[in-house]
Amino acid sequence: MLAKVKNRIRRAQRVRSKLQGTAQKPRLSVFRSNTHISVQAIDDVNSVTLASANDTAIKKGTKTQKAQSVGEAIAKALLDKKIKTCVFDRGGYLYHGRVKALAEAARSNGITF
Repeated sequence: MLAKVKNRIRRAQRVRSKLQGTAQKPRLSVFRSNTHISVQAIDDVNSVTLASANDTAIKKGTKTQKAQSVGEAIAKALLDKKIKTCVFDRGGYLYHGRVKALAEAARSNGITF
C-alpha cells in the first residue's frame, strides 16, 4: 500500500477511535477521492448505515460545489429521518477545502455537530 494511503488510514483510525455514533447521533463519515466525495451517517452501536450521499450523479460544477451539494443532500436525508445532530468524522483528511465545504453545507441546512 502506498505510504500516503497508509498514513491517511492511520490518521482516520486515530480520529475514529475518539468518535462513536449512535442511532440518535450518528457519525458522519467522509470519503474523498481525487474526483468524488461521499458521506455516510453510521450508527456504530448497531453497525448500520442510516443515510448516505455522493456526487457521482452530479455532472456540472467544481469539486467544491459538488461537495456542497453532497452536504445539502445528506442534511436533507437526515432531517427526513428526524435526525438533527451528528458527530463529524473527517476520515483522516484535513478540515479544509471539500471536507470543510461539505460540513458547512450540512450545518447550514440544519444539522449540528
